[in-house]
Amino acid sequence: MNQQTSRPAVRIVEVGPRDGLQNISKSVPTAVKVELIQRLVRAGLSTVEVTSFVSPKWIPQLSDNAEILRAIEPLLRDKNLSFPVLIPNAKGMDAALGHRITEVAVFVSASESFSQRNTNCSVSEALTRAREVAYKARQHGIAVRGYVSCVIECPYDGATAPAAVLHVARELLSMGCYEVSLGDTLGVGSTGNVETLLSVLLQSIPAEKLAGHFHDTYGQAVANVMKAYEMGLRTFDSSVAGLGGCPYAKGAKGNVATEDIVYGFQRLGVPTGVNLRELVATGQWISDFLDQPNGSRAGAALAARVQEQAPGRNNPPHPTTSTKVVRTAEPLNLAQNRRGVRATFARPKGN
Repeated sequence: MNQQTSRPAVRIVEVGPRDGLQNISKSVPTAVKVELIQRLVRAGLSTVEVTSFVSPKWIPQLSDNAEILRAIEPLLRDKNLSFPVLIPNAKGMDAALGHRITEVAVFVSASESFSQRNTNCSVSEALTRAREVAYKARQHGIAVRGYVSCVIECPYDGATAPAAVLHVARELLSMGCYEVSLGDTLGVGSTGNVETLLSVLLQSIPAEKLAGHFHDTYGQAVANVMKAYEMGLRTFDSSVAGLGGCPYAKGAKGNVATEDIVYGFQRLGVPTGVNLRELVATGQWISDFLDQPNGSRAGAALAARVQEQAPGRNNPPHPTTSTKVVRTAEPLNLAQNRRGVRATFARPKGN
C-alpha cells in the first residue's frame, strides 16, 4: 500500500448478494448467499444490499428473500450495519415489512424506453411507485435510498441527457431518499461522461447526497469511480468479484468489482474500512462456487499471489530431459530434446 497522507474516506455499498447474483443462471442455495453476506461483513463492509422483493417471476434467483432475512436477523440487529433491500412497489414493501429491515432501496430509470422495458411503466409512473414505497418506509422509520439507472446511456434511446437524470434525482430526494445512486447501467461511460453529468448535478445537489454505481462493460468503471471521487462523491456501489449485469441491457457486464476499487483507494491513501485480504478470499470463494472466472482483476491477481506464497507449496519437479539425434546431414548434426534443438558441426577434428 502506498503510504500517503490519508484522504477523505469512502463508503462502499456492497451489492453483490443482490445485484451481483440476481442474473446468475446457476441456482445459488440460500445458505451460500447467507455465507456470502456474512463473509462480506467480516471483511469490513458495513452496508450490504442483501436481496429484493421483486416478483420471483422476473427474478427467480431472489425468491428466497424471506429466508435470507430470517437467517441474517442477528446481523440486522447491529446498528453499525445496514442491509438495504430493493423494493419495486407498494406490494413488495408490504411483504418486506414482515421482516426486521432498516433500509430499502427504490429505483427509477432516467430513460423512458428503458423504464417501459424494465418495469413496464413510464418514468412518471415509476416515480409514483417509488414515492408510495418511500412513504410507507418512512412511516415505519425505515431509511430509503434511491437508484437512477441509465444515467449515461440507454440501450434503446441512446445518450441520456443530464437534465433527465437531474429530474429523477431531485424527485427521489424530495420523497425522502437520503442518497441517490447514479447507475451507468450499460457500463459505457467514460471519465468525460462522468464529469459532464456531475458538473450538471452538483450545481443543484450536494455531493454527499449522490453515489456512483458503475458497471464495467468497457473496462472504464474504476476510472469513473476515481473521477467521481475527485469531483466530491464519497459513496460507491460495487460487487464482490465483479458479479452482476442487467437482464434488460444486452451485453452489459457486472458492476465494478469491490476488490478493484478497494485496492485503488488503498493505493491512494483513501480509507475504505475494508480488509482487502478477507475481501479477496471472499471473491475467490464465490467465483469458485459459481464455477466462473473471478471478475476482479485485483482480486484475481492478489488471490494468485496468496496461492503462490502459501506455505508448503511444492515446486513442480523439473522435467527430465533426454537428447536424441533426429537428423544427421553433413555438415550439421541436429539433436532435439524437450528444451529445444541443438545443432553441432559434424566436421573432423582439426579442421
